Amino acid sequence: MARCRVGREEQEKSPGSITTKDSSIGLLRLISVLIIFVVGVVIGLSSSSHIDRYFGLPADQLYKDYAMAPTPATTSGKNCTVVLKCEEEDCLSMDNFLSPKNLTHGMTDEELFWRASMMPKKADYPYDRVPKVAFMFLTRGPLPLLPLWERFFKGNEKLFSIYVHALPGYKLNVSNTSAFYGRQIPSQHVEWGTVSLVDAERRLLANALLDFSNERFVLLSESCIPIQNFSTVYQYLTGSSHSFVESFDNPSKDARGRYSPWMWPTIRRSDWRKGSQWFEMNRVLAAIMVSDTKYYTIFRKDCTPSCYPDEHYYPTFLHMFYGSLNANRTVTWADWSVRAPHPAAFGKANITEGFVQSIRNSVTSCSYNSGKTSVCYLFARKFEPSALEPLLNLTSSVMKF
Repeated sequence: MARCRVGREEQEKSPGSITTKDSSIGLLRLISVLIIFVVGVVIGLSSSSHIDRYFGLPADQLYKDYAMAPTPATTSGKNCTVVLKCEEEDCLSMDNFLSPKNLTHGMTDEELFWRASMMPKKADYPYDRVPKVAFMFLTRGPLPLLPLWERFFKGNEKLFSIYVHALPGYKLNVSNTSAFYGRQIPSQHVEWGTVSLVDAERRLLANALLDFSNERFVLLSESCIPIQNFSTVYQYLTGSSHSFVESFDNPSKDARGRYSPWMWPTIRRSDWRKGSQWFEMNRVLAAIMVSDTKYYTIFRKDCTPSCYPDEHYYPTFLHMFYGSLNANRTVTWADWSVRAPHPAAFGKANITEGFVQSIRNSVTSCSYNSGKTSVCYLFARKFEPSALEPLLNLTSSVMKF
């Protein structure tokens, strides 16, 4: 106890030892603060020099430095092989938005259909819109009747657009002066009698809808030919208040007999319709068709190959909801006089002036808008490659182009 007491007394008598220790600590803190301050000043001056130099550059020098930055040759999107250099061309311009110059893109079907389903709410267009007809070719490969179509299109370049859906990997071999040059769209495998045909048709519609000038949409095959001149076809379609999708009820096993009870109650047997695969429709209905998910999903699930969805999906859907907008007939002629899975095909030996005239006049009267017309067919199928030469010889005398 005595020793502890003595220790405390000695500390109380020697306060200078504590003061010296505190002073040392305070000095170290002051030096640290000064060092941090000096470093901060140096960094600040250095940064200010760089900033002044940056903002002191002329605007054209800044743009030059930006333009010299490396840009990728292609985008990462699938199937996208051409990229516009946006520093040289305004990629957000109205021209590029309203009418894509390059049909190659990397969108999935879901992304494509979503984009194509957009419809402006504003009635007036912010440019001088000239309605165009989109000719959509669904083909397995070559277009053997292409010279006939090129003669048909010649001189009307501002009034039409072309879209080709071929099998994946096939490249249409045409010159860069052809109306078909660069008009292939990204495609997927198609199998006859399956819903993949509907997929391809919707893919064609969606790609064509990306061009806001396209007002009418015609589905054609490599075996189709025009039987009227371009002026007649254009005026007929753009002047019509209806679309031309064949839709009829037939109690036979090849029509109503394909209905699946699994579609009930969303699609009833009384709703079921059949029609030609080769349709024509206006922009409003085209956008509606690529927007549909509910009914397409039912057809994909319940319309098996023996059902042939391409002959029932559009006729049934339009009958259920948009019958008043449809003429319920096709503008593409075919010969079904012989019962078979496909219509009759015609080659070189069949092509005469009288034969082509008989197709043009096969129906003497049909409904058009609120009246009647003697022009009921604009196109015809199926024509074999050998029919090309005699058909070319008849264009001026019979088809008038």
